[in-house]
Amino acid sequence: MPSSGQARATARAGAVAVLTALVGALLPAATAHAEERTVQGGRLDWGIKSSFQSYVTGPIAQGTSTLLGGAATVGDSRFRFHSAKGSYDPGSGVFGAGFSGGVRFTGHKKGGSYELDLTISRPTVKVSDGSGTLYADMASKAKGTGKVTRTAQVPLASLDVSGINMKGGTGPIALNNLPAKLTSQGAKAFAGYYTAGTALDPVSLSTDLVAESAPKKSEKEGEKKAGKKTGAGRIEDAAVDWGVRRTFREYVTGPIAKGEWKLSAGAQDGGALFRFPRGEGTYDEKKGTLTAEFAGSVRFTGEHGLDLSLAGIGVEVRNGKGTLTADVDSKGDRGATLKNAPLITFAAKELKPEDGLVSLTEAPAKLTAEGAKAFGGMYKAGAAMDPLSLAVALDADAKLPALPDLGSSAKSSASSKSAAPTTENAAESAKSSDSSSNAVPIGAGVSAAVLLAAAVAFGVVRKKREAKVTPDTPDA
Repeated sequence: MPSSGQARATARAGAVAVLTALVGALLPAATAHAEERTVQGGRLDWGIKSSFQSYVTGPIAQGTSTLLGGAATVGDSRFRFHSAKGSYDPGSGVFGAGFSGGVRFTGHKKGGSYELDLTISRPTVKVSDGSGTLYADMASKAKGTGKVTRTAQVPLASLDVSGINMKGGTGPIALNNLPAKLTSQGAKAFAGYYTAGTALDPVSLSTDLVAESAPKKSEKEGEKKAGKKTGAGRIEDAAVDWGVRRTFREYVTGPIAKGEWKLSAGAQDGGALFRFPRGEGTYDEKKGTLTAEFAGSVRFTGEHGLDLSLAGIGVEVRNGKGTLTADVDSKGDRGATLKNAPLITFAAKELKPEDGLVSLTEAPAKLTAEGAKAFGGMYKAGAAMDPLSLAVALDADAKLPALPDLGSSAKSSASSKSAAPTTENAAESAKSSDSSSNAVPIGAGVSAAVLLAAAVAFGVVRKKREAKVTPDTPDA
């Protein structure tokens, strides 16, 4: 009869054998899914350096920031870059994603130019062998000399990805609050405002993954109507893009209102704008008139009584002038309920079709008197609102312009710092999404029980670091 020690040894050996068998059985499946994936869709949120933003807009520089290429703002002075494209290798963990959009900072105006003039665009994040780098296109004017330097894909910031296992992800991939430091090359491209090693704002991103061989689906796939024009002046499809007002969105998600917006009935979030799709109506090329109604609604909510809904969006163009109307439901002391109210007006000259598409891009817009009521007097009639873009398909084969791709998991709420993962460690990601720790919802996609057993057997430890940024002010 075996001793108790021998029994325990036999039991341990059996447990190890079972674990080994389970891991061995799963390895072929994991390997089968380790083919390289295409990064398609997603967003990167980065404030660059909050103290620099404060300096630019403060009493010394008296400047501003301008969004470029569909970039947006989200919450606490962060910029949102969109439409990620790149690749990811689950086997090696090598990740690379480039994003669209940019931001231009200007300040210290003298005459018709600015002494401070810095543009950062097309940020790209690459992670390999335990290190990360953020690259960007840079255009800057040197202090003192005024010499302008333009450089593509400067290694601008080093990213701390220590303790993050990049292998085995199935998507979407989220990297949250990665500590960032200015590189020596980045310091030069930053026009010398900061030295190498200076802490920048942390970087967060979320991207979708698709199989290498998967075809890219068209936005209109399965929705096209058969045939060409079905009637004189009839609209086949249409969409209107409008961000309401940038400062209003920043107020909603900022530290005062601490709110959010929610889209429904088919409306889509493009970051810096909202798309109201599925337009129906008529267009008369000879008269230059257009009337269309669109699907979708948006509701803004927050503290201090903020509750504003816009629905039933419509557009009418006559005599070179356009008007956007909406059903308004605004609550609070200065609330209003308006039906088919004209909110903004915009210039709409030369509205001519080209290749079956009538389009208007970023037409300047102004608030109407009715629009001022809708916003409870927050803005006066005549105030500049976000520009409006309109696309009308007169032909079933005409394609509407693509919307900035924020990824399937991106959210408009400022409190959402990461995309919801589709992998097994979703709970861990959810816990850390509102903290300043790094979070990577990627994994091999195996069962939670086996992951737990493997963690116990091999002592897997996930490190967490807190991102700390020390604010400072550029030399005046």
